[in-house]
Amino acid sequence: MRNLLFVIACLVGLSGMSRAEAPQVAAPRTITVALDGSGDFTSIQEAVDSAKKGDTVFLKPGAYPQDLTIHSKDKIKLIGAGVDKVTMLGREDLVGVLHVGKWPYGATDIEISGLTINEHGGHALGIFNGKGITLRNLHVKGMLFGQQVQDVRIEDCVIGGSETTGVQFSDSQAVLVGNVIHDNDHGVNIAGKSDVRLERNVIIRSLFEAVVVNDKAKASLVGNTLVKNGGGAAFLGASQSDASANVIGLNRVGFLVSPSSRVTTAFNALFNSESDYMRAGSPNTPAPDLKQDSDVVGDPRFVDAEHDDFRLRSDSGLLNKGQFPFLGALPPVQKLSSNR
Repeated sequence: MRNLLFVIACLVGLSGMSRAEAPQVAAPRTITVALDGSGDFTSIQEAVDSAKKGDTVFLKPGAYPQDLTIHSKDKIKLIGAGVDKVTMLGREDLVGVLHVGKWPYGATDIEISGLTINEHGGHALGIFNGKGITLRNLHVKGMLFGQQVQDVRIEDCVIGGSETTGVQFSDSQAVLVGNVIHDNDHGVNIAGKSDVRLERNVIIRSLFEAVVVNDKAKASLVGNTLVKNGGGAAFLGASQSDASANVIGLNRVGFLVSPSSRVTTAFNALFNSESDYMRAGSPNTPAPDLKQDSDVVGDPRFVDAEHDDFRLRSDSGLLNKGQFPFLGALPPVQKLSSNR
């Protein structure tokens, strides 16, 4: 018995010593970048390279003629002083301005917010081989491209001005919520084996389709407003999609559906100049048989479509449809002002 008590006492002592000697975890830091030298760094890249797990890199106001690659990092934040105060301009000799991940290295649990990202060579922001990437409250002036990246969330961003596609995903998983995607050749392109959800986005003035789902991709379009585009949404290849509660209007075509794709639609508002439904082929042909009984056809009564105010008027016919309090991305106004 005395031997047993001695062993227990030794183990307790060792346990206490282990706790006492355990290394202390460093508290998360805020690393400041300022062009005028008033921060910890003048280089965004050097600041991010120095960041450890849990750290935040904060950008003071300024127009930074720099590019940035974030790779082999875990749980760091890059936060600007505001989209109207911080701009990453990139460098003339490089395509793209901000990259998260660099083949074959990725990054995990990265959050970027509060800045404007310019484009170079048509590309502004690329995400590669990462997981848990959050982009919030950004102004992206060029293509946003994601390849082999998982658990991406893009929220409350303005993305536009690309000569090709505003947002493009290949073999990726992502959610886009509450964004404005404007003035691109295509708004959003979902390809490969991607799985992407679009919810409460406004996609406007795409030269061609607002949304293209291709290859073996999966997509869910819920409560978006797709207006003033060449087309609303195209479902091509062997893609699988569902679309509900969207407002798709002021385009030439609403839905373009390939016979090889699988699409489920319900409670969409459609008012397009040529056709609400087309079947893809050579040439494309009208497909009125694809219309659903729950579709709403006619003027949605936007507040001011001419000036891109796509909120619904209080007397719109798109309120309280099925389980949806309203169709489209933007909630209705409660009362019109006297000058409307």
